[in-house]
Amino acid sequence: MHFFDYILFALYMLVVLGIGFYFFRRNKDAADYYVGGRSVGASHVGLSIVATDVGGGFSIGLGGLGYLIGLSGSWLLFTGLLGAWLSAVWIIPRIKALDARHNMLTYPDFLRLKYNPNVALMAALISGIGYLGFTGAQVLAGAKLMSATVVMEAPFDMSPLAFSLYVIGAIIIGYTVLGGLKAVIYTDTVQWIILLSGLIFLGIPFALVKIGGWSVLRDHLPDTHFSLTNITPVMFVNWLVTIVPIWLVGMTLYQRMYACRDVREAQRAWYIAGFFEYPVMAFVGVFLGLCGRAYFSINAMKIQVGHMLSGTFGSAWIPAVDAEAAVPLLIKLVLPVGATGIVVAAYFSAIMSTADSCLMASSGNFVNDLLRRLIRRDLSDRAAIRISQLATLLIGLAAVILAGSFRTVLDGILYAYAFMVAGLFVPTLGAYFWPGRSPAGARMGMLAGGSLTLLLILWGPPLRLDLDPAFFGIVASLIGFVLGSRFFPARVSNPTAPAHVRTPAHSPAADQ
Repeated sequence: MHFFDYILFALYMLVVLGIGFYFFRRNKDAADYYVGGRSVGASHVGLSIVATDVGGGFSIGLGGLGYLIGLSGSWLLFTGLLGAWLSAVWIIPRIKALDARHNMLTYPDFLRLKYNPNVALMAALISGIGYLGFTGAQVLAGAKLMSATVVMEAPFDMSPLAFSLYVIGAIIIGYTVLGGLKAVIYTDTVQWIILLSGLIFLGIPFALVKIGGWSVLRDHLPDTHFSLTNITPVMFVNWLVTIVPIWLVGMTLYQRMYACRDVREAQRAWYIAGFFEYPVMAFVGVFLGLCGRAYFSINAMKIQVGHMLSGTFGSAWIPAVDAEAAVPLLIKLVLPVGATGIVVAAYFSAIMSTADSCLMASSGNFVNDLLRRLIRRDLSDRAAIRISQLATLLIGLAAVILAGSFRTVLDGILYAYAFMVAGLFVPTLGAYFWPGRSPAGARMGMLAGGSLTLLLILWGPPLRLDLDPAFFGIVASLIGFVLGSRFFPARVSNPTAPAHVRTPAHSPAADQ
């Protein structure tokens, strides 16, 4: 990148950190830090949701899918549209009615009302670990982007990727620790506008010009890359199983439901998010992947011809292009001075929009749903915020370390999704719609689904029909949940829950 691009990039990062510091001075209590004071409008929340859900991992991952399979990769985000709009119709009215009476802060607060504190603790552990992994995947996405576009040489004998991990991790952790959810939501709004503007008005036009236009793009790609049927049914089912249920169990989504002023604002936010996921970002992301594949195909041929004319032969005439790095490399190579800095900042905005939200979610789980329940005493507002900030810092550092263990960004995302969905989806669905549920059934479902999925991810043999581990985990969770609820029906109340979420299990108030 040109020196001017580096200046634009640095200024962008300083603005983001400044927003975090601004809200650091305005946060008064845990409700401000974790749910934005319950006063955020639909447009900000909607853009924050889509920026979080289609952030670094999916924006980089979508480019990789477009590079590998073409426009059919857009079906990945159709599942996001489906999940968002189903949630708006069936979930938001129920959860906002409860929140109006109990002032909840986290997703496990809801399960505490519907079951008991032990179920909420187990859910907090599953959710906290899942979001820790998800944050790590976003940090890796940021590092891949930075090492491909900004950091060509790293100090201290470090690789560019390793150095980028630490730099992007420090930026994300810094403003999230300072500002809390309001900083996250308002920076998400700005970042999403920058992302869409940069990709649509700069990235795509300049890429097409460099390639030589639409006809050249078509000539250098297989016909299947322009089809919407270039995926197998099993692949689509796997995306459905791992992504649609996350809209029912995602801690980041519950925080934003609580942050909305009322049901109508929350539903509007979810409709906005679904539209921007599909078709807008779905096709923008995969189309840039197509452009990346065509560009490197064309230039690989030019390099090969040049070597042949000069008498140089061999198979090592051009380095292999990582599918997930193709779009960042394309941006670096095709955009003019100034535009490069803006679009690179746009991609970083997507990454940070997801990473900061996931970091907040994991911190909320560990602090509000584990630590504060275990110490069993009230904290002052100032102490609660400081403990939350310390936890966010430590979890962020753990995510940076974890990021180094993932092979690809998309793998890290889908593994984290699979673990959370398999453990939490069935008990949460039962909490909304099945009066015969019980705390014992919920615990058995969480344990069976989460543990089986984790085992299949880490050590399992190839699965029949190539189904995602989450599919088998959900089936195991359903069996455990139903059997546990039938053989160990609910008989306990919830006397130990804090005042803001204290309701007897299965009371009429809890079931409304």
